[in-house]
This record gives sequence, structure tokens and C-alpha cells, in this order.
Amino acid sequence: MYPSPQRNEADVVFEGASKYARYALEDPKSKFMYLTIKRGMDFLLALFGLVLLSPLFLIISVLIKLEDPKGSVFFYQTRIGKNERPFRMYKFRSMVSNAEELLDKLLEQNEISGAMFKMKEDPRVTKLGKFIRKTSIDELPQLWNVVRGEMSLVGPRPALPREVMQYSRYDKLRLKVSPGCTGLWQVSGRNNLSFQEMLALDLEYIERRGIWLDVKVMFRTVKIMIFPNSAY
Repeated sequence: MYPSPQRNEADVVFEGASKYARYALEDPKSKFMYLTIKRGMDFLLALFGLVLLSPLFLIISVLIKLEDPKGSVFFYQTRIGKNERPFRMYKFRSMVSNAEELLDKLLEQNEISGAMFKMKEDPRVTKLGKFIRKTSIDELPQLWNVVRGEMSLVGPRPALPREVMQYSRYDKLRLKVSPGCTGLWQVSGRNNLSFQEMLALDLEYIERRGIWLDVKVMFRTVKIMIFPNSAY
């Protein structure tokens, strides 16, 4: 069991500052045109991406099986989506088959502050896994989540249930929109950032979100996939 979040400075700021109330009280009608166009772009681009990248999917699948014949090609995990709805998120498997069982032994070695777990030299990651993580290829199966409407191409990183259990009310503001395959956090430092820095970027995205910002983030994501940043 994970401890319930305690009242902290962030909650006090949340309760007292009208700026952050906008995230919780935003009228969906005010974003209707943007959300309609965004969903259309998400569906068409994700579907096109799945078709275009199918040869790469096949190659990665074969390589994963060659490295670990007993393991599955895809890895799925329950994540928390918009308005705290859980969904099943897909990735190419980049870790050993029993990675989740080994996690408890590694939690004390977490290298990032806040409600996240990151470890640069995670012993659970396979040799191929290091490459597909560095280039973000492991994230490509999430295009299927986008087609299904569970995710968007651009948005906050989808959180794990154990992370959300540690969220304050302020932290939960990032769950007011659909999670994304990429976002401001991924193109602004990624694993070099703390949880609070990631949260600030997510809230900045929610406040500024629009088609032009989404397009800019997608282009920056493609650049990072070609010239990898700090992903691990």
C-alpha cells in the first residue's frame, strides 16, 4: 500500500490561487473546436503512422524475440488517463519478462524526486531495450491507444496508478486532459527533470494548448527520435 498524499504547500497554493482553478473549472465548450480538430488529427496521423511504420514494427518484434524468445513482444500496463480513468497502455517490451516483480527491490534507488520512478542504469532493461528507449521507438505502439481515443499524440505523460495514489490535489490537475504519447516534458529535458518540473510543463501545456503548439511538439519529438536526448 502507498501512503495517501498529505496536505502540503501545493494544496494551499491550489486552493488559494485563481490561476489554477481554471484547470479544474474549464468549460469544455470553450475548447470544442480545438478538441474536435485535435481528435481528428490524432486519429488520422496515428492510423497513418501505424501503417507507415509497420515494417519497423516487424523488425523490432523479431529482434525482441531473438533476444528473449520466451518473453512477449509487447508490454502493457495500466495507466491513468483523463479524469482519472484507467486504461491499458502498450509499448514494445524493453525490459526482462519479470520486470514488474523486480521493481519493489529497486524503489530505494529511484533517481528522480516525486511520484515517479527512474533509474539510469536499470538492470531490468535489455540491450535492445536501451536502444529503443533512447530513440523512443518503444513508445510507438501507443499509436494504437491514440486510435482508440485513450490517448492523444500530444499531452501529459500517462501516470501509473501507484504514482496517482501519491498525488496531491494540485498534482491531479495534470489528469484533466487526455495523456499524450509526447509532450512538453518529453521535448524539454525528459529524465533530467524532476517531477515538479514535469508537472509545471504539463500545466503550462494545458494552459497554452492549441493546434500550433501540438504541431511544434510533434516536430520536436521527431527531431529527438533522430537525435536522441536524455531518455533511458
